[in-house]
Amino acid sequence: MNVPEPVDGAGGGSGHGPHAGVRPGGDAPPPHGGHGGERLRFVGAATRRIARGIDLDEIVLGLCRATVPTFADAILVYLRDPLPVGDERPVGPVVLRLRRTDRLPEYVRGLDEADGPQERPDPGPELAVEAAERCEVRIGGPLAEVLRGVRPVFGDSAAARAALPELLGEGRHVPEQHRTILAPLRGRRRVIGAAVFIRRLDRPAFESDDLLVAAQLATHTALGVDKAVLYGREVYIADELQRTMLPDSLPQPTGVRLASRYLPAAETARVGGDWYDAIPLPGNRVALVVGDVMGHSMTSAAIMGQLRTTAQTLAGLDLPPQEVLHHLDEQAQRLGSDRMATCLYAVYDPVAHRIVIANAGHPPPVLLHRGGRAEVLRVPPGAPIGVGGVDFEAVELDAPAGATLLLYTDGLVESRIRDVWTGIEQLRERLIDTARLTGPNPPPLEPLCDEVLGMLGPGDRDDDIALLAARFEGIAPSDVAYWFLDPRPQTARQARRLARRALTRWGLEELTDSVELLVSEVITNAVRYAERPITLRLLRTDVLRCEVGDDVPQLPRLRQARPSDEGGRGLYLVNKLARRWGATRLSTGKVVWFELALPPQGR
Repeated sequence: MNVPEPVDGAGGGSGHGPHAGVRPGGDAPPPHGGHGGERLRFVGAATRRIARGIDLDEIVLGLCRATVPTFADAILVYLRDPLPVGDERPVGPVVLRLRRTDRLPEYVRGLDEADGPQERPDPGPELAVEAAERCEVRIGGPLAEVLRGVRPVFGDSAAARAALPELLGEGRHVPEQHRTILAPLRGRRRVIGAAVFIRRLDRPAFESDDLLVAAQLATHTALGVDKAVLYGREVYIADELQRTMLPDSLPQPTGVRLASRYLPAAETARVGGDWYDAIPLPGNRVALVVGDVMGHSMTSAAIMGQLRTTAQTLAGLDLPPQEVLHHLDEQAQRLGSDRMATCLYAVYDPVAHRIVIANAGHPPPVLLHRGGRAEVLRVPPGAPIGVGGVDFEAVELDAPAGATLLLYTDGLVESRIRDVWTGIEQLRERLIDTARLTGPNPPPLEPLCDEVLGMLGPGDRDDDIALLAARFEGIAPSDVAYWFLDPRPQTARQARRLARRALTRWGLEELTDSVELLVSEVITNAVRYAERPITLRLLRTDVLRCEVGDDVPQLPRLRQARPSDEGGRGLYLVNKLARRWGATRLSTGKVVWFELALPPQGR
């Protein structure tokens, strides 16, 4: 049970006791025995304190600290378990669970003495500690009747004398003589709990006007709890929406290793729209994407999901990075006039050891070289997505083997205590310091991401953070064979001969028959429709990959040929013999590819 120490000068009560006149935390004077104006000032100060709470615990704490010891010497706050949300219709019995207690420590004992005011009451059972943690409200029982009535009642009323033992537990009771108030907590649609206010014996008993005060406190608390529950549900849904839209796992394409991190903002209510992605492209290339939708709400998370899906679709068309950003900009404008985001889109080619990057108002990437040097890449910043009417520019840069590219959102480098460029410089220095620990070898990728996040301080979590790290490994030129072939009838025979020579050079003669058969089938299909030269590329990595490109955009379709058909069996053979195969539409045509497992000695 949470039993906090009283704050705001909570060392005594009000009224005629030895600590009369205490005004904890500058609140209004004690309401008992005062004028109506004093009660109004107290209620105003108390309700403001309750309203300051954002989440459930803060609201309940606000009620406790506002009423103890100014209005009561102890308070018990019960809430429904589980709390209904919005228009939900609870099923099953109503269960109240003790959410919080507050009391004056020197009067923890003796609250149930009924012998009248004393300077020092004799010790008695510790009511605030012994109150039941859980209560199931019986249908038609006395507690259910009090809760249904909504209005606060004195503890010595007939209704409360029957209801309190059910709430607190059998064998537990409270002081008589108007020293207890039982107040139902009713939200916008239903009763969501109850509060018990208790005064010690050497303070004046509650009066009729105190029932009005208790009613005001209960009403504002219940409305605040309703608000907190609805807000908490919205935050939960938005957070889950955002997390489900982020990739469950990253692909591991040949020639590059990937790692990522996502951290929500320290303030859980600040749900953002940060995202990252890695999308395999034809030719063993990979698109690296990181973006940040402006704003913090469920809407931001939803827009993030739409933009990420659009980026994946555009990547599948193999458009240049600047064209991808242009179409994302148009999509954001279709979503609304104020839908804006920053985004960085890069395409890495492990064969050419080059990377093409386009930026839409996003913080620039940082490249950590193999020798430990870190540089902020000079990429034209561009305008954010959603501005409209802006051209985006792409740059092509070297991507040396062993280098590591870091893409991130501004939550990593910008906060209330530092500007974005100061944060970028701190990130660069952090990478240099981390690289020194591993000497000439690049630092392991996963620990590197953890080290980067380690630069965050207590005041640096104002925004959510997305981080994507790519370690360039590349594909050696000796593992690549590439040819241009004219679309002629004899091209299939030429392709078989070239593939056979490449396999002999790589010591993969065991694959010759399968590769010649499959290359012949795919090349024959391309020759039938192509008008421009056909490309044939073999790549030896952890698998043998064959790619055939032509200028025809229509993708081949696997079908079951009938016995009377003369053709239609090429892809059927590819599907049966290849480890994997596929076809990708390009802006200039298409690529059909297949993969074969390497024999043990060829790996």
